[in-house]
Amino acid sequence: MPPSPRRPDAALSDGEPGGEPLAIICGGGAFPLAVAAAARRAGRRVVLFPIRGFAGPDVEQWPHVWIPIGRFGTLTAELRRHGCRDVVMIGNVLRPRIRDIRLDWTTIRLFPRVFAMLRGGDDHLLTSIARLFEESGFRLLGAHELAPDILIPAGRLGARAPSQEQMDDIETGRRVLGVTGPLDIGQGVVVMNRHVVALEAAEGTDLMLARVAELRANGRIKRPAPCGVLVKRPKAGQDRRIDMPSLGPRTVEGAARAGLAGIAVEAGGVIVSDVEALLRAADAAGLFIYAFPAEAPETTP
Repeated sequence: MPPSPRRPDAALSDGEPGGEPLAIICGGGAFPLAVAAAARRAGRRVVLFPIRGFAGPDVEQWPHVWIPIGRFGTLTAELRRHGCRDVVMIGNVLRPRIRDIRLDWTTIRLFPRVFAMLRGGDDHLLTSIARLFEESGFRLLGAHELAPDILIPAGRLGARAPSQEQMDDIETGRRVLGVTGPLDIGQGVVVMNRHVVALEAAEGTDLMLARVAELRANGRIKRPAPCGVLVKRPKAGQDRRIDMPSLGPRTVEGAARAGLAGIAVEAGGVIVSDVEALLRAADAAGLFIYAFPAEAPETTP
């Protein structure tokens, strides 16, 4: 195995706010940049550490250091070199296959732990990664701690409100996820007429919704559209610093293709990078967006 490079390519600029820099380890999607902007508005100096193959090119507008996946030693060395103690992990990263990871020597020494991390659900994996960072002297922060505006607020958010029948579906979905969450299965479920038609697992929300659309197309779902609700909430006991369910226009598009009536999420437990764009997409698609309280579901819209 060739040795890892001493320094990944970087683009660091002057003119940043002062103080100890915040490190943002970036997966894919819009969330890393939304958190970076919020941190800068709060006066934090920010350095992005985008993961190759997952983060998009927009990260290069910020001070950044590209990091290949599996190079934990490279990453921690760069974090220390830039004086970063506080770390945020945000963005989409698919679970890699072990044979696709090009390890550095630090990660090779940790390989028994890495192998154990990959034997289990996502919550187990992410919690193990968090513990590894903390043991290395870093402090993990939740993205929502730095950017509280990404947390979805309670109540009806768009132009449409759920009916009582849909509120019943929401309650069913909330209870189902309350059972499956501790088993580290998923954060989303589709319910129609109190009947669970799809449960999110390793495929993620988008592919789950595509599966519901296929069920409708082949006649397995008989009720005419729009009907049914996508319900999302965090797993019980999960570490919200590194794993929060998210919502965006793509989710709305998938729900619309699946013929659903709306989307319900736990208020304060789901993140959205641009709530205005989300609501525009939902209103255009004719879907409701509703956020139920974390402590108990409401019985009326």
